Amino acid sequence: MAPEILLWAADAAGLIALAVPWRGGLRRLRHIAVLAPLAAFAQSVGDGYRWPMVPAYALAATLAVVWAWGTIRAGGPFRWSRVLGTPCGIALFAVSVAAPVAVPVFELPEPGGPYAIGTVTYHWRDEARREIFDPDPAARRELMAQVWYPAEPGTAAPTAPYVADARELSAAAGPLLGAPGFVFDFWDEVPTHATRRPPVAAARPSYPVLVFVSGLNAFRQSNMFQVERLVSHGFVVVGLDQPYTSAATVFPGGRTIAGRSKDRVYPAVQQSLTPADPAPALGDAELPDGLIPYLAQDIGFALDQLTGLNAADPEGLLTGRLDLERAGAFGVSLGAMTVGQACHADRRLRACSMMDAAMTADVVRDGLRQPSLWLTRDAESILLERDRSGGWPDREITETIDTQREVFAASAPGHGYHVEIPGMFHVNFTDAPAWTPLAEEVGLSGPIGGARGHEIVAAYTLAFFDRFLSGGRPALLDSTPPWREVRLERR
Repeated sequence: MAPEILLWAADAAGLIALAVPWRGGLRRLRHIAVLAPLAAFAQSVGDGYRWPMVPAYALAATLAVVWAWGTIRAGGPFRWSRVLGTPCGIALFAVSVAAPVAVPVFELPEPGGPYAIGTVTYHWRDEARREIFDPDPAARRELMAQVWYPAEPGTAAPTAPYVADARELSAAAGPLLGAPGFVFDFWDEVPTHATRRPPVAAARPSYPVLVFVSGLNAFRQSNMFQVERLVSHGFVVVGLDQPYTSAATVFPGGRTIAGRSKDRVYPAVQQSLTPADPAPALGDAELPDGLIPYLAQDIGFALDQLTGLNAADPEGLLTGRLDLERAGAFGVSLGAMTVGQACHADRRLRACSMMDAAMTADVVRDGLRQPSLWLTRDAESILLERDRSGGWPDREITETIDTQREVFAASAPGHGYHVEIPGMFHVNFTDAPAWTPLAEEVGLSGPIGGARGHEIVAAYTLAFFDRFLSGGRPALLDSTPPWREVRLERR
């Protein structure tokens, strides 16, 4: 932030130096304008180039050109620049300040736990399973998995960025979300509280493991407000990028698979919720049960790979440190459907949390055996989101609310928790409200606000997994919610 402030100050000083009609020896003050391009260079080198700073760079370059023109003319009066250029310069300066404030190098909330956070990334290939999105029958399912784990504090390790492959992600995600392809390309400059590959914390012999799955056209780092809270309190979290449903899956060497748009994927997703005949297909892959069971197999495969890492981690970090007898999963939107289906199919998952999504027909029919947490909102909040941002036809609203409640109602005694948070929008269950201070104005947050929504979601997620995977007795699950709008139901 300091180099940005320096650049703004240099631009302002240069604008004043060239706009004021100095007399006599004070004319030398116009040379202050030279500081603007120097500050622009220093900021781009020190902080790194990012597109919201382009107006500030443009103003610095303009000031340099005007200064050079006046110098060549031996200190001319700059009348044209004062009369015509000064209002334009002031307007450009206002934009140069507003753009990076509206789209900042944002900060994640403090994790709050006693552990430092480490991270390492793996590329996994499932030789036993075909990639059904690829027409090549020899293609095999591949995943990118990022592991965040409790780490030894004070280790001299580089800070991990929010998204290391930010430019590849931005190029793919922008068009899917109706945004320019460069909009997220500075996210490799956004810091997290994690460092790369420090030793695992020695405080415990092993740590319970959670698999996280994001929504359609999202990415494995989309819920860092939750991930960092959990890891700092003693959980290992494994985030998956799932090719063709994640915004972009970037493999070692730069090979990138962009996500499919909602209209191309959702017929196969809907088949898992409300089976129809004939069933949709992806290429030559028939999907009578829809897409969700296929995506859920990614979670089972991740557990297989984690078992291998626990036996012998090629990175030399996680060997013997993963307690896979205490494994769980959580997800949002499409990821919540996937987690529900995985918990239905895989007994290795001992606790599951689903955020703001309908449950599949299999899960509704049979229920879930594991302790389960639903984090969701009321119909009025969904309708408000529809009014402001679109989407959410009546069928989806009914399906989302009713299927969650049906599965919750079938929970075993003491194993079901339903947390309704009015004022939330769908993206409040992700990091999106932290991306800009204008989150509510641009539809990235409901009226609850980003920070409050994140605190509620993270607190209940931690309390739930603490109880059922770590043996804790968090009062939050048994008491009246400390947030007045929250409605907690227990089975």
